[in-house]
Amino acid sequence: MNSSKSPGLAGFGVLKNTTCHTEKKISVFFSIIFMTVGILSNSLAIVILMKAYQRFRQKSKASFLLLASGLVVTDLFGHLINGAIAVFVYASDKDWIRFNQSNILCSVFGICMVFFGLCPLFLGSVMAVERCIGVTKPIFHSTKMTSRHVKMMLTMVCLFAVLIALLPILRFRAYQIQASRTWCFYKTEHVEDWEDRFYLLLFSCLGFLALAISFLCNAVTGITLLRVKFKSQQRQGRSHHFEMIIQLLAIMCVSCICWSPFLVTMARIGVNQGRSKETCETILFALRMATWNQILDPWVYILLRKAVLRNLYKITSGCCGVHVINLHMWELSSIKNSLKVAAISESPGSSKHINLQPLSSMGQ
Repeated sequence: MNSSKSPGLAGFGVLKNTTCHTEKKISVFFSIIFMTVGILSNSLAIVILMKAYQRFRQKSKASFLLLASGLVVTDLFGHLINGAIAVFVYASDKDWIRFNQSNILCSVFGICMVFFGLCPLFLGSVMAVERCIGVTKPIFHSTKMTSRHVKMMLTMVCLFAVLIALLPILRFRAYQIQASRTWCFYKTEHVEDWEDRFYLLLFSCLGFLALAISFLCNAVTGITLLRVKFKSQQRQGRSHHFEMIIQLLAIMCVSCICWSPFLVTMARIGVNQGRSKETCETILFALRMATWNQILDPWVYILLRKAVLRNLYKITSGCCGVHVINLHMWELSSIKNSLKVAAISESPGSSKHINLQPLSSMGQ
């Protein structure tokens, strides 16, 4: 009987002959640290988002705050659920045969791993698209990108990630206990069936597609901001441009560095079938790298704000002996600034000599 189609026996073949030996104390330490740091970081980000939403209720920033809230809430529940299951597995001495007779826990673990892995990537790409539209098409963004539309996009992204996670269950393909006996995912050992390869390649392709969309949209946004900055000789946009460019670079670097090893590893296993030489230690390292992306998400998207950048700029300038330039007042949010500068630069009646009074009065 094919063990991938029999839920009661799924994955237990791995338990009989495993070549993956992990130090229990080190593994438990990693799991607890990742879960604790992830929960604290995302909880802090949620508090900051709630305060920011109460302070700034402009229409231009509502969509960004909703998407950012969806991202950090997803990361928070991902660390909470997956971390709790992983700690329970370690506490039970990884004896899956004792507590997973019906394969329910492994199925839940696998579904959560896929959902909380893909959903943040999808949300990151949606945020990149939203920022790109807000900078390049500010009028369209202000009139069409309403809170209702953003909530619909959040719902669709979550439903799509749920569908991908439930696809093996709907096809009567159980999730497999991995060689380390600490987590469940698609079948990664002795992959010979086309459907097992399809799930691995689908996960990798969707992840790479989300990263590519984020990279492309962030690149377009950054180029547009730089172009607007050099066209408009205004000091008010300098701090905003500096803030946005730093955020875009951090987002692209963190996402690509953290997720690429895991996505490449899954793709190689799917392409090479049973001839894959990926070891259990390699897969665990790639998984931990991907986990760090969800830990760093709130710090990149939310906590890397204008106040932090301003203080960092002052400290760096002071250490280098460079005169600290007054970066204006950092009066407006990054999204609102981008809308104003881009709208003025693209308006037919705009001239090269734009004073500060019209710029500060727009969008009121």
